[in-house]
Amino acid sequence: MELNLTPISITKQKQDPAWNHCEAFKNGERLQIKCMYCGKMFKGGGIHRFKEHLAGRKGQGPICEQVPPGVRALMQESLNGVLLKQDNKQNAIPELLACGGSSPHAGEIDKSAYSDDVNNGVKPIQVLNSLEPDSSLVLNGKGEVSQGIRDSKKRGRDRSLLANSHSCAKSDLALVSIGAENPVHMAIGRFLYDIGVNLDAVNSVYFQPMIDAIASTGSGIVPPSSQDLRGWILKNVMEEVKDDIDRNKTMWGKTGCSILVEQWSPKSGRTLLSFLVYCPQATVFLKSVDASRVIFSADHLNELLKQVVEEVGVENVVQVITNCEEQYFLAGKRLMESFPSLYWAPCLVHCVDMMLEDFANLEWISETIEQAKSVTRFVYNHSVVLNMMRRFTFHNDIVEPAVTRFASNFATLKRMADLKLKLQAMVNSQDWSECPYAKKPGGLVMLDIVKNRSFWNSCILIVRLIYPLLQVLEIVGSKKRSTMGYVYAGIYRAKETIKKELVKKDDYMVYWNIIDHRWEQQRHIPLYAAAFFLNPKFFYSIEGNIHNDILSSMFDCIERLVPDTNVQDQIVREIHLYKNATGDLGRPMAVRARDNLLPGEWWSMYGGGCPNLQHLAIRILSQTCSSIGSKPNKISIEEIHDTRNFLEHQRLSDLVYVRYNLYLRQMVLRSQDKDSADPLSFNSKEIRDDWIAYNAVCEEDYGSSDWMSLDPPVGSRMLSGTSGDETEDFLGTGFADLEIFNGLNGVEDI
Repeated sequence: MELNLTPISITKQKQDPAWNHCEAFKNGERLQIKCMYCGKMFKGGGIHRFKEHLAGRKGQGPICEQVPPGVRALMQESLNGVLLKQDNKQNAIPELLACGGSSPHAGEIDKSAYSDDVNNGVKPIQVLNSLEPDSSLVLNGKGEVSQGIRDSKKRGRDRSLLANSHSCAKSDLALVSIGAENPVHMAIGRFLYDIGVNLDAVNSVYFQPMIDAIASTGSGIVPPSSQDLRGWILKNVMEEVKDDIDRNKTMWGKTGCSILVEQWSPKSGRTLLSFLVYCPQATVFLKSVDASRVIFSADHLNELLKQVVEEVGVENVVQVITNCEEQYFLAGKRLMESFPSLYWAPCLVHCVDMMLEDFANLEWISETIEQAKSVTRFVYNHSVVLNMMRRFTFHNDIVEPAVTRFASNFATLKRMADLKLKLQAMVNSQDWSECPYAKKPGGLVMLDIVKNRSFWNSCILIVRLIYPLLQVLEIVGSKKRSTMGYVYAGIYRAKETIKKELVKKDDYMVYWNIIDHRWEQQRHIPLYAAAFFLNPKFFYSIEGNIHNDILSSMFDCIERLVPDTNVQDQIVREIHLYKNATGDLGRPMAVRARDNLLPGEWWSMYGGGCPNLQHLAIRILSQTCSSIGSKPNKISIEEIHDTRNFLEHQRLSDLVYVRYNLYLRQMVLRSQDKDSADPLSFNSKEIRDDWIAYNAVCEEDYGSSDWMSLDPPVGSRMLSGTSGDETEDFLGTGFADLEIFNGLNGVEDI
């Protein structure tokens, strides 16, 4: 029975990638596997059957419908590799025997390669590039899954056979290369180390196509020269990028677009501004300017913004999003005076992040965060402890990098709260008691915190109060959908959650005041309330009459975004059709689709009976609310502004144009895998310094932790962030609390 299942850890000897995506249990002497994504329990068939489950390949079991695309692709690649090795082995073994046929152990290779695995119930395929003996699953005394390995003498005989095969053809030599020392990977590594590139470059969606193109050409290919890359290749890719952007520009007139302004402050001391254009189809990079001399002048900023608006086309622009500093506020106000048909808006990610910062400054929350940091700093600076933690948490990290520094603070607290029982099991284990680091000051502090009930109570309460704002931040920063139609409902739900959690007004108003103080910066922007009004999922679930401020915001958007007064009057008449769900708006299909379609898509599908309102709704609902999260760290824009040569300046500008837009395109092409980044390699210095870096390292710590012994991260198995279904559940339906509505619109409580 499943009630008798005992969780067991998976030893690092199990190197099949599928082990990284399951939990193992012991039912008596029988091993059972549970999928980390759909929860399916496999009571037999072994890891190969489970791998088929993840890969979506019909075999002896069901297909997992919840596995992330990146994991599914990895499992498919692994299965394909196994089949390829099986075919190659059948051809390679006779050749190996021909090369070293005098070996008295030749027959043993064939025997071990095809021996039955009684636990798996399948014939395991022996990988020739290790020539290790076959292994079977063994449950040791600690309840761990380990491998039965033959004695070292037999291993030595197999390696001697490998040595005898060196006179064979190069294809065979590659086939039997020792362990993971793939010569292609070694060559790639040498190249990347030599040029000093960020090693995360291999995650580019263009990396595998490059490898495939080289492989398809065969040996002897002549690589491009630096002049080729600076010349005709850059020119051709530039044309490709421009053609792609021109196709996107055709959508600007249909859906409207948002101009995003990102401010950079590189080490050179300059202040650089990048201008991007967002529409639901894609975000594109236009240009960057050195604004060091004008950044504090609202007049000069206004002139810069006007130039970009005219370049994009004022008839296409719905809003311009910038930082929320005073000079941008003044420049944005003047921009709206110059162009009465658009809005200026501060970045909403900045707004929510400042809310989180204010929460983090509360004394009891600040103390809890510092306690949590003392745990993570100790764990992530000692390989033995880090390996132990990942083993007990099934390879989940306890540090959760997020889009901003303060979001990372609370996301990590939530991750720790989710892993509370596993962390407590670790510090109560024999592994911990035998670990020399457990006796060090940092280990004793960690033990005290992890066993401290007060710490966990505070941690869990913080998560309950703050997690709704993290969900709002995730919604606002989403790359999968336009977010304008969800912001107002998200802030409403965050305040509602806090009110329900604390109940007493004196208690919850402390946190409401933090939210309202920062939201006040956004209050004068009618787009958020109008988008709430036009989102059918929310509009038709409002209990009672529409709040007057929401309707007023809708009228304000009509007057500003629709210059023609005749069309304005038609839109007002069509609002009555929308309220009463007249015609196609009230069809059963349209009613069901309120929850299933994105709001802009819903209007496009069912809003034909009120075409003027439909056009306005699509333009409003197709916009983003953030200028954060589009900046690639690998692009050094300041190089453009360092050169004084006009021709070189042009070339560098084109290079940055290509790099930036390829990166933005990659954000769309990349599969939406929810695995977290490895905290040790995460490229935000602030997050590293906060959560995994000691202020000072003792001399005895140098060399005591070996990075070579660190188990490679396999990616978080917890969903880092909010899935689409979870977002819909969080936003929900039903909006009846007038106290929240009044706060959302800056009305003080009487």
